[in-house]
Amino acid sequence: MISADEKTSIQARCRCHPSKAPGKARIMRVSHDYHRGGALAYLAAYDVHRAKIYGRCEATTGIEPFTALVEQVMTTEPYASADRVFWVVDNGSSHRGQKAIARLAEQFPNAIMVHTPVHASWLNQVSVNRPWMSGLARGA
Repeated sequence: MISADEKTSIQARCRCHPSKAPGKARIMRVSHDYHRGGALAYLAAYDVHRAKIYGRCEATTGIEPFTALVEQVMTTEPYASADRVFWVVDNGSSHRGQKAIARLAEQFPNAIMVHTPVHASWLNQVSVNRPWMSGLARGA
């Protein structure tokens, strides 16, 4: 079972100067100056049985970025050869309704999309645990 979600409007920032490693009697030095890189979206797919996270940064959310995430996961094992792979998603615009279900089934016949109830995205494990956010904060 794959639990998928999107985190929008993440501010991409890049430090102006490289960090300096700690030395004898000196702590690590990290510059507080940074350049803004605009807003990005992070899409995550969390295999709840294997505790494995797949993710990608995109310029925006939408059907194409979500489809790219699905392809990233479904073309790898064990998902490519699995009889069924359930995708639990909220009712976001990039994967809402019967058209999204049909699109997923057409592209990957072994993938089955399951929507959480409206206003209950907290039932989606990737939204509850947000295990991918700690990796995102570290620059993963």
